[in-house]
Amino acid sequence: MALKKSQVSLRRWTKQKWRTPSGKKSSETGEVYAPAATIKKLKSTSAGKKKLAAATKKKREATRKGKQHASHGLHKGKKR
Repeated sequence: MALKKSQVSLRRWTKQKWRTPSGKKSSETGEVYAPAATIKKLKSTSAGKKKLAAATKKKREATRKGKQHASHGLHKGKKR
């Protein structure tokens, strides 16, 4: 039996190693969670580092306001 498109996407998503840029818990640092490959790619360029810093800033602001999720833009334009 073939998997539905959403099931394939979920399976791919769960196989990714998700982490914060520092490797510490987001509850301790306020950083965003993203796939390790994405973080590595962003950390390799100065523009990527700025984008990661901006996303972390938005995440921390949302957390301060009591929100669980932040619209930080790191995943914008990704196939989901």
